[in-house]
Amino acid sequence: MPPTFDMSLIQRGARLRRSPYFEATLAAGCQSYTVYNHMFLPTRYDDLHAEYEKLLNGVTVWDVSVERQVEITGPDAFEFTNLLTPRDLSKCAVGQGKYVLIGAADGGIVNDPVLLRLGENHFWLALADSDVLLYAKGVALNSGLDVEIREPDVSPMQVQGPKSKEVVRRLFGNDVLKLRYYWFLETDLDGIPVVVTRTGWSGEVGYEIYLRDGSRGVELWDRVMEAGRDLGISPTGPSDIRRIEAGILNYGIDMTLENNPYEVGLGWQVDHDQEGDFIGRAALARIAAEGPKRKLAGVEIAGDALDLNMTRWPVRGTGPGRADGDVIGFVTSAVHSPRLGRNIGYAMVPAASAVLGTRLSVTTPDGERDATVVPRPFVDPDKEIPKS
Repeated sequence: MPPTFDMSLIQRGARLRRSPYFEATLAAGCQSYTVYNHMFLPTRYDDLHAEYEKLLNGVTVWDVSVERQVEITGPDAFEFTNLLTPRDLSKCAVGQGKYVLIGAADGGIVNDPVLLRLGENHFWLALADSDVLLYAKGVALNSGLDVEIREPDVSPMQVQGPKSKEVVRRLFGNDVLKLRYYWFLETDLDGIPVVVTRTGWSGEVGYEIYLRDGSRGVELWDRVMEAGRDLGISPTGPSDIRRIEAGILNYGIDMTLENNPYEVGLGWQVDHDQEGDFIGRAALARIAAEGPKRKLAGVEIAGDALDLNMTRWPVRGTGPGRADGDVIGFVTSAVHSPRLGRNIGYAMVPAASAVLGTRLSVTTPDGERDATVVPRPFVDPDKEIPKS
């Protein structure tokens, strides 16, 4: 079967990188890609609502090799990695992962990776879309710390959905089912070296398989697909519908370098009382004391079902010193949730307008819509599903 997507539509030359699973995604009928961390990220094989249903009810496979790793090793690797994030890594054991923020001196967010601690002084940062490798090398340059920083040959895929447990059990045995949420094990699949983590970007039960030998990507992909064939396993893109329902943020739109943790509801990431120092400590202490001036609010948007927004949508409302109809912020992400039967999303607005129940107006491609500030996440606020 010939590939269903013509890569010449988005690629010119060899500058953009292809993942170890790339040929497998083409053969599986991927219909669209985006560019993320200088690589191709498969975004769709089927109708997005159909992929959402497969995730909720079965098991899906995502090529997320674009989560490039920054590997930090050396005698001072713990101290250096702890410097990069406001989260206290002394509370992260070897064999454990943590969702962390990488901070800037002014309190801004450089990235929000999943950190894996493979040894006392051995860390991986599985990155969102930004050049943290360069940032980390810059920080290290005059730090006086003895570290080595590089991008290793590591390429993750995600196996997500309620049937993912059975797929990974068939691949790696019963021991993998003992993994707690955000813990991992180093193992191999008939000689294919991998790290298996109890993590994912879906809000569902899920795992990530980090391939440690890029020459064996298609081989690993085929093994995973075969293990789930009778379970209806399907390759899909990451589900924006499900991640918005779950309150998961997408770096680059829901938060950027211009935002601090308190604005986006991630103030719990900042361990002010930790012994180790971290970049942005003074700025974050000041912001915490003063309170953020704006916040990322959960919103419900009235009207017919909306497609995922491709641009920031203006938000209007009434607040102190403002007249009705003034633009006060913007929607970062919004989509229709089939299970809730509502349009849901996030809006960056002044703190006074982020109070639950506040009425807003959103300018969508279909015209002006009423919106209301509501709690987020929209589904499973205690994360019982992915922890189960």
